[in-house]
Amino acid sequence: MIRFLLKGLIRDRTRSLFPTLVVLVGVALTVFLFNWINGVKNNFIQVNAKFNTGHMKIMSRAYAAEADQIPNDLALEGIEGLLLNLKEDFPDVIWTPRIRFGGLLDIPDEQGETRTQGPVVGLAVDLFSASSPERNLLNLENAVVRGRLPEEPGEILISDEFAHQLNIQPGEIATLISSTMYGSMATANFTVVGTIRFGVAAMDRGAMLAEVSDIQFALDMPDTAGEIVGLFSDFLYSNEKSEEITSTFNTRYMKTDDEFSPVMTTLRNQGGLAEYFDMVSSVSNAAIIIFIMAMSIVLWNAGLMGNLRRYGEIGARLALGEDKGHIYRSMIAESLMIGCIGSVLGTALGLAISYYLQVRGINISFLARDASMMVSNVWRAQVTPASYIIGFIPGLLATFLGTSISGIGIYRRQTSTLMKELET
Repeated sequence: MIRFLLKGLIRDRTRSLFPTLVVLVGVALTVFLFNWINGVKNNFIQVNAKFNTGHMKIMSRAYAAEADQIPNDLALEGIEGLLLNLKEDFPDVIWTPRIRFGGLLDIPDEQGETRTQGPVVGLAVDLFSASSPERNLLNLENAVVRGRLPEEPGEILISDEFAHQLNIQPGEIATLISSTMYGSMATANFTVVGTIRFGVAAMDRGAMLAEVSDIQFALDMPDTAGEIVGLFSDFLYSNEKSEEITSTFNTRYMKTDDEFSPVMTTLRNQGGLAEYFDMVSSVSNAAIIIFIMAMSIVLWNAGLMGNLRRYGEIGARLALGEDKGHIYRSMIAESLMIGCIGSVLGTALGLAISYYLQVRGINISFLARDASMMVSNVWRAQVTPASYIIGFIPGLLATFLGTSISGIGIYRRQTSTLMKELET
């Protein structure tokens, strides 16, 4: 029976071509939109995890309450011992200390007077330890535009855009003017050995990257860090695993009567990211539902027109004694075949577009120029195993619904009028 119906669809293109094209376009759009939303979401997660939140972050309770203000006077002390405990308790997680700071970067002239200066947002990371993941994590080898990476204490990197604004060349001396963790003024001289471009507007506007031990000395923060960032070794975020580790850590280390005791929080619970994740999930689900409804309406209309054109055929089949239910079921089977063919072709088209945008991406730097959030300048789609099957949901469901609704008219045919209809 299926073979018979399939031959009929192939030979009579007028009843299969248009529905197939509708399903193909709808499925292709669904697959592409699904991959695009996933790509943007995962890109946002990766950028924030690498540059800001980690998959988990440890701070003092007081620092965590005001984390947006970067209160280094409330920083976490005794980090060396804590890092040893973390590596023993959670060996599958990469732990690295960081210090965020702000200040002025002053560039002197030949006489030692200020030539130019500008506000800088600093990030101190472990650049020199052999076991440090930071160079790979921040992709520093590929981020260098001019000069080289720091190799000795007292050397720093600044963003290339910031260097052009201040007219700084690699090899020049720069003075950081900031404040210590005790609130007093701090000044320290560094050598700018290179410029970098992260591809993240918030970092590229005015970032300074330094060795964490240099900043600990400059800001009077021995054995202290603003935060300890934790990332899974495969760099893939899992909310369930991070929640489990966070619960275990806080039970063991956090003290409710000590505001300087360490507390761990997950990526999802930082900077309003929970609302962002929920919004992305809602948008993705809503898009699929909208496509299902839109294609169902179009296919319903196509089914109505097809039934009108096949009015005589259906009448003849009824006159020959074919059961109405059998005709109805055969039409649904035809629609599912069309849905399957359209879904396969649409999925292939959607995946082709998604793979292209996964490799090439779209540069949105002109939109993110003034962004304060950690957003990559290049957005990419991401193809996942679910991408290969997500298109079949609207493809098959829409054709089934469309034919189910339009085919109800079969049951309204009156057997007593069939011969009169056939005569005309």
